Amino acid sequence: MKRSLRARLVAAAAGSILVAVAIFGAAAVAITSHQLRSTLDRALRQRGHDVARLATSAPAVLTAPGALESPAGGRQVVVEVFDARGRILARSVALGARLLPPDPAIRRARLSGRAGFADISLDGSPARLYAAPIASIGGSAAGGVVAVASQTSDIEETIRHLRALLLLSGLGAALLAGGLAAVLTTRGLAPLRRLSSGAREIQRTADVSRRVPAPAVADDEVGELTTVLNEMLTALERAREGERRFLADASHELRTPVSALLGNAEYVANHGATPEALADLRADAARLARLVDDLLVLERAETASAAGEPVDLRELVRLESAGRERVVVGELADAQVRGDAEALRRALANLLDNALLHGPPARSVHVDLRSDGDRARLVVRDEGSGPPADIREQIFERFYRGADSRERPGSGLGLPIVAMIARRHGGTVTVDGAAFTLELPLA
Repeated sequence: MKRSLRARLVAAAAGSILVAVAIFGAAAVAITSHQLRSTLDRALRQRGHDVARLATSAPAVLTAPGALESPAGGRQVVVEVFDARGRILARSVALGARLLPPDPAIRRARLSGRAGFADISLDGSPARLYAAPIASIGGSAAGGVVAVASQTSDIEETIRHLRALLLLSGLGAALLAGGLAAVLTTRGLAPLRRLSSGAREIQRTADVSRRVPAPAVADDEVGELTTVLNEMLTALERAREGERRFLADASHELRTPVSALLGNAEYVANHGATPEALADLRADAARLARLVDDLLVLERAETASAAGEPVDLRELVRLESAGRERVVVGELADAQVRGDAEALRRALANLLDNALLHGPPARSVHVDLRSDGDRARLVVRDEGSGPPADIREQIFERFYRGADSRERPGSGLGLPIVAMIARRHGGTVTVDGAAFTLELPLA
């Protein structure tokens, strides 16, 4: 059965208090019981030794009325005195017709002279007995034993009362802790419940433009979680908006070549395949193929991870520049990076195509490769003025085309592909005048 966090916290608090009280109670009972029994044992030992000395120094006093009735440590103690043959010489009046049970401790003290304690039953009640040997100095009690005993019912009763008190205290403390935990967790989890309710409502409506409510106290863990969730929703909203914009732009860009292709196909169907119509068909098909290829490359650049193979940028520049007219290769530093060689080749090709397309006609495009610290800088520059300063950030957006490039071929995806590949490799692409710089971390 599913249990709420509140129930688990309350159970944990109450259980912790119960365990703590149980440990404390066991220790308190053990210490109290040991202390009470130790006090009784000391009193019995002292009383036994006193009677043994009396039996040695003045044995006649033992039979005097009331001589053995003195309490020990404020407790009622009964005494029996045995001679060396185990016969009773004197006994407490409080015993009446009763006798102390013949415990082995008494026999051991008489035969071996070793004192000792024993737990006995006296009139059906628990009692503690101490047997002390009498010195063999003379007199009727010489070599005998003094047995002193006292009931321990009061100690057992005290221990029972202490256990009951600790049990009731533990249950009360557990109930109090559980109640306090319930109140505190109810108040503490209220922001989480509002957070969960807000997130559930966003899930139900699929409206990522909404935000979960911020708690009153924003500097705790719940406030941090709320901030993270809202930032995540902001990122999702931007991603969804980007997808919508991408689909709209892609549909718009695809409509033009598809419409031209359909128009030329209809012309061929009605008027026959003239060389001009076939050339238009080939151009439209090639433009559509380039656009689809750019879309696929852009999608892979967004989702794929950069491979970890070493790439020699100097060799890459030489291979990609070879066979291109008007491309002048300048400084080529020794620079190796780790990444996807094909993706980096595509990025360089797009930069060269962009410079050749938008730079001054019949003028050169210059390529330089420099190494600066732990970064490689690949610079592609034409001899023009470059894009206007007010659109230098926009040219890296998908399908963006400046006003002066509307009549030129292209899909508006070349530079966004370069930017995406640069980010995937931990680098950047920037523009300064007519110079585009692709910066990547060196291997």
